[in-house]
Amino acid sequence: MPRPAPSLSGNGGAMNMHTKFLRFRALLGLVLALLAPVLAFPQSGGDFSSNSQAKKLPTETILVKGAWSSASDSVTPVPEAGRIINNVYDNSYFGLHYSLPAGWMERYSGPPPSDSGYYVLAQIRPAETPRGTSAGSILIAAQDLFFSLTGAGNALEWVNFTKDGLSPDFRVDQPPTLVRIANHSFVRFDYSSPVAELHWHVLATQIRCHMVQFVFTGHDPALMETLIQSLDKLSLPAGAGPISGRGGDDVPVCIKDYARDENLMEKEDPVFTERKFNPVPVRILIDKEGKVKHIHFLSAFPEQAKTISDALSQWRFRPYLQDGKPVEVETGILFGHAPRPPSTPTAETVSE
Repeated sequence: MPRPAPSLSGNGGAMNMHTKFLRFRALLGLVLALLAPVLAFPQSGGDFSSNSQAKKLPTETILVKGAWSSASDSVTPVPEAGRIINNVYDNSYFGLHYSLPAGWMERYSGPPPSDSGYYVLAQIRPAETPRGTSAGSILIAAQDLFFSLTGAGNALEWVNFTKDGLSPDFRVDQPPTLVRIANHSFVRFDYSSPVAELHWHVLATQIRCHMVQFVFTGHDPALMETLIQSLDKLSLPAGAGPISGRGGDDVPVCIKDYARDENLMEKEDPVFTERKFNPVPVRILIDKEGKVKHIHFLSAFPEQAKTISDALSQWRFRPYLQDGKPVEVETGILFGHAPRPPSTPTAETVSE
């Protein structure tokens, strides 16, 4: 007996099912191909344990996106570039060399300079202290007098401004007084907090139109006096002093507001493509021919630094003469918006 012929409709259904499966597999392959770059992209949050491409953040580092300090070259010294090597703090910009007291060290590096020109150059503490106690600290700091919010014209005025700004909770132990240390003149100011039983001893001078100060802080006044004696081995430029300290000799002469129109022969203003409201303090070095040879941005966004650098490269100054000879000049320029109008410090007539 002959077998019945196979059903054409049943075979067509099987072939139709097979065709649908092939189409689905092709479509799935296409989707996976399109998603491959996305699936391979490193994770941006959550659990990174299964992501071999994830980059770990550096330890003991604060990452900041925004305005920062920079310079037009890496050879010319800048204030924030001082370092402690072999227990000696060395700062080529200020010509400062300070041997740390025995058993003391720098634990943390300071932040970048502020947009008002304040520098934390070094923070020095004892290498070992019992837990819960503190023998004290030594702060080496600087204030750019071109951009100071106090309006102080020299280190003496700046220290007097600090004294006048103390709250009633503090007690003045020694008003600002001129003293001699390491054959250099300083202004010394001591104050304390009876409630906190803390004492502050400030010794300030002026170098290249910066107020440079050593601040000794602690509970034991006798220990603070011993630490102050460590300044006897301090090395400073010959021109340092709390009232003058304007540079010269082997460093440029610093002159506030030298970038005035009467001193400029050629000037090109920077044109910013993006509007920002931050102040951009800039120190420049002008060579003997009146050209800008170095630019130091205390605080600027990268695009601001580039725009200002391009403009300053076209500036030409009248050569500054000292004793009839042209000399290099260092001055400051504030681009952008000033933080606030400076107040007037208390002036005292003191001769160095």
